[in-house]
Amino acid sequence: MSKTNDTKSQTGGTKSSQPKNASRKNARAKAFQVLYGLTFSQIDNEEKLKSAFLSVPSKEENEDNNIEQSGYAWDLVYGVWLSLNDLDKNIATFSQHWRIERMGKVEITILRIAMFEILYRDDIPHKVAINEALELSKLFAEENSKGFINGILDGVIKHSNN
Repeated sequence: MSKTNDTKSQTGGTKSSQPKNASRKNARAKAFQVLYGLTFSQIDNEEKLKSAFLSVPSKEENEDNNIEQSGYAWDLVYGVWLSLNDLDKNIATFSQHWRIERMGKVEITILRIAMFEILYRDDIPHKVAINEALELSKLFAEENSKGFINGILDGVIKHSNN
């Protein structure tokens, strides 16, 4: 069973009254906030990860501070957390002349989410993952970060198509 399927079986996500695109956009924003917080302090077990996740407010009206109802946001947080080393290796491969340690915390967080969607989520088209990463960069990053993020993710897609 893949990591993504393991994540899905553990989270038991529920349906939202919002359209899927709006719900996923909100989920990505929440996942960004949780994962950005983790760039300042390492979490070494799932219980602490759940606690960090639940401490970030959600726009989802049905979530009620419950992992089981958090759906895609939790899938992203848990999946990125489990795959962090692999994601960082892939990002480093496509970020010419930039070491992970030198990247801004906002940019690396956005890249990790998009890279997770590209590598581990077959239900997310690559172009959607890139577009959503750019949307996150509009919300959370400096304006000049958009080209940096787009360049790295575009390189990943071009490489995966060969």
